[in-house]
Amino acid sequence: MTPIAPRAFWGEVLGTSLLVLLTVGSTANALLKPRLEAIGYDALALGSGLAVLVGVLASRPLSGAHLNPAVTLALAAGGFFPWRFVPLYLLAQGLGGFLGAGGAFLAYREGLMAQGMPNVFSTGPGFLRTEPETLYAWTGPAVAETLGTFALMSVILAAGKDGRIVALWLALTVAAVGYGLGGPGGFALNPARDLAPRLLAWILGVEGAGSSYFLVPALFPVLGALGAVGVYRLLSR
Repeated sequence: MTPIAPRAFWGEVLGTSLLVLLTVGSTANALLKPRLEAIGYDALALGSGLAVLVGVLASRPLSGAHLNPAVTLALAAGGFFPWRFVPLYLLAQGLGGFLGAGGAFLAYREGLMAQGMPNVFSTGPGFLRTEPETLYAWTGPAVAETLGTFALMSVILAAGKDGRIVALWLALTVAAVGYGLGGPGGFALNPARDLAPRLLAWILGVEGAGSSYFLVPALFPVLGALGAVGVYRLLSR
């Protein structure tokens, strides 16, 4: 189905904003523990998966629910999506990501400011259990982002036109990737989920938001998605 440009644009804005709103909100909820002592990593993994569920359900009838520049680029490269719509989708996803992060900031603003504006907006390398504690080098997060997005894109391609049930498969896949590969780098799996909130964090003066680490969640999800499309087309022959 060829997308209708205005409807598809706002569908991607809507879906991506909801995805990022609830993903960043889950991170803030886990870190700030404003209610019921939200359990850290479970809140992140399950919250991120459920955020995908909401975003896909809201936008699928309007745009097909890409909500991810890596997905859009990989579908176009594989011949599943018209290249002429790629700039429109990428712009919508970036705008949606920024709006979603802004909504999460407004909701948690008091708590974030009270704790000195911790970075709940974007991903980064996890800590190694050493004395003193050190961070993962970029290699582990890069591999995790590539393989995690490969898994996500493989499910997208396999699900095809499964209707609304595809949203559940994608939500469970993101949660599974979070549990299985989230440790090294935080499983962005989506440049719009990381870069747009990172831009807002940079504007707000959040420490580390301007780090060159942004290249990991910007590039390696695209690599993983392209790899999944390549394998899918090879096996489909």
